[in-house]
Amino acid sequence: MYNLIYSGVVGGVVESLEERSLVLKQYLREAELEVNRKRARLEAVREDDKRLAETLRRREDEIRALDEDVTLALQSGKDDLARFAIKRLLPRRAEVKALATRIVERAAEGRALVGRVEEQQQRLDALRARVRAELARETAGDEALSWAEPAVADEEIELELMRRRESGGGAS
Repeated sequence: MYNLIYSGVVGGVVESLEERSLVLKQYLREAELEVNRKRARLEAVREDDKRLAETLRRREDEIRALDEDVTLALQSGKDDLARFAIKRLLPRRAEVKALATRIVERAAEGRALVGRVEEQQQRLDALRARVRAELARETAGDEALSWAEPAVADEEIELELMRRRESGGGAS
């Protein structure tokens, strides 16, 4: 009877440890996924920054060229050409302002993401260490349990005793 109770308790403890270890590993995987999602978002923001900066550079080049066209047209007395160039110039200036604003906003978002990624990475590293320590402790506990005498039912003992009697007391 004691063996049955002992084996039930040990089995329950082992199952509990296994479940706890699975929960810890799952929690760690979820934390890693979250850090990776934030890193991917940060990379997307950086790529968008590059794209916006390149677009801004092109628009500024277009504005310089259009400014030169307006100046040249005015010097040549070609008001119609100057108007045409100005008509193309003004929307580009507004676009440059909007692009500059978006670049500033993206830079702020990038800085905030860098801070969050760094903070989460530190917490993830600490969590990894704690999970490793916990799993090592549980493994040590499992080894301690494995050294404990295994539970054997009274019926199994009686059967083994009867087999040995029938075989003349020898080991089977």
